[in-house]
Amino acid sequence: MKLVMLDRDGVLIEERSDYVKHPGELVMIPHAAEACARLNGAGIKVAVVSNQSAVGRGIISTDMLERIHDKLRRELAIYEARLDLLLTCPDPPWAAGERRKPQPGMLREALAHFRIAPSEAVMIGDQLSDLAAARAAGVTPILVRTGKGAETQAKGLPQDILPVSVYVSLHGAVEALLSSR
Repeated sequence: MKLVMLDRDGVLIEERSDYVKHPGELVMIPHAAEACARLNGAGIKVAVVSNQSAVGRGIISTDMLERIHDKLRRELAIYEARLDLLLTCPDPPWAAGERRKPQPGMLREALAHFRIAPSEAVMIGDQLSDLAAARAAGVTPILVRTGKGAETQAKGLPQDILPVSVYVSLHGAVEALLSSR
């Protein structure tokens, strides 16, 4: 494994039903930053691939999104963690393009950026759209139960998405990935 792609909300940071609208609303999920640091230390690239329709909906500006991501980077740096790539798709659901998950555009972009084959990458998310994007890109999907993950799992996963490994959190998923190397 050379690349771990992560959804942002519900995987790295706490999910909010009303969107993260400014840096003060960003709250890290416990041990998520340490998990990223473990990946960094193992020489594995870490990329965030995140739908951010709050921009497309006019709730926040692209400048505010960047300020939110600056805080995310600072929070990660406290644990000597970093993101090697941060991709977002601002499309609202009613005007979704190829980059908006469940489409695989952002995942393919990350794979191309690092010149990594899909078989050498995983996508960790908390929603069906994350898992579907992973399958469409040929990447191994992993579900975490944080954010909307427990609800996603409880609803049942479609056969075309399976198999999917499920972990309590990003920390648990990273521990499992690193122990299987």
